[in-house]
Amino acid sequence: MGECKGEKTDISNDHMGTRIGALFVILVTSAIFTVFPILTRRIPNLRIPGVIYDFAKYFGSGVIIATAFVHLLEPATDELGQECLTESFQNYPMAYAFALISMMLMFIGEFFAYRYGSRILESRGMGDFAHNHHQHGMVANAVHTSEQLPQNEVEHNLADPKEADLESDSFGGEMVLQKSTSGTAEVIGVFVLELGVVFHSVIIGLTLATTEWEGDDDKFYVLFPVIVFHQLFEGLGLGSRLAYMPEFFSMWFLCLLALLYALCTPVGMAIGLGIRNTFSADTPTYYYTTGVFDSVSAGILIYTGLVELMAHDFIFNKEMHAAPTWKVLLNIFELCAGVGVMALLGRWA
Repeated sequence: MGECKGEKTDISNDHMGTRIGALFVILVTSAIFTVFPILTRRIPNLRIPGVIYDFAKYFGSGVIIATAFVHLLEPATDELGQECLTESFQNYPMAYAFALISMMLMFIGEFFAYRYGSRILESRGMGDFAHNHHQHGMVANAVHTSEQLPQNEVEHNLADPKEADLESDSFGGEMVLQKSTSGTAEVIGVFVLELGVVFHSVIIGLTLATTEWEGDDDKFYVLFPVIVFHQLFEGLGLGSRLAYMPEFFSMWFLCLLALLYALCTPVGMAIGLGIRNTFSADTPTYYYTTGVFDSVSAGILIYTGLVELMAHDFIFNKEMHAAPTWKVLLNIFELCAGVGVMALLGRWA
């Protein structure tokens, strides 16, 4: 093994007030922008136009996707490729391997969670919750196409939505892709997203708290505002997803999930401040730990961003298929804007 390429981290007690202040700034901004979509969605007097929700949802999706590739997978590649690590890490792209493993585990876990989760909900008398979204979509689609389809086929679709889901509607000979989503799938997707963003937020806080202080060239003053915007945008995306959770979940429970995310980065910072005198970022243990955490988080967010968010919102969303072209292009632009802004922030952090 060779020597690590990173620089020694020299954390002193100076500027402790600034670091503690940064902890509370991140806590407050993350909490506000994560809870805001939930409150405005659930409290009638605080309702805001739907176009704002759409912006938060699609922009946030783009932020999450860019976070996975630019802010997690790339740093993990550098961390697990350090010369001071074992030879096996030198000869194989371990960061991509851990990300791939976490992606496959998320796929398998989500599949069986949905498969058995629906059965559990039905056994407890909550079958309507598990299938309400699906049946609503099928009924709305049947009503929308009642003029194009024969009456007996419309009645068949309304009477047996499960069987109708296996078929495809016909519009003048064209085949339209069908995709059923349920309350169970939505809930699992949001919890997977929460897991991914919470997982790496602790590492982000730890990194900020232990960033070295170098006078006029201080990295802290560059990293701090970038992380504030990072957590703000990511919280906005998570909050907009939590806001659309089924009514089965109370507003207070959703706010609790939002605050859990907001607390993770400050918790990481508190840990970093506590170990600042003994912590060195230029050790194999540091690179193993942060590299594995970053790569696993990247895999989770790549799967969530591409499958749960982008594919479900656009490719498999029948409402998006029927929406006006201008609205589709606007939503795609919002998604790309989130990707672009977060990718740009990767220039500094």
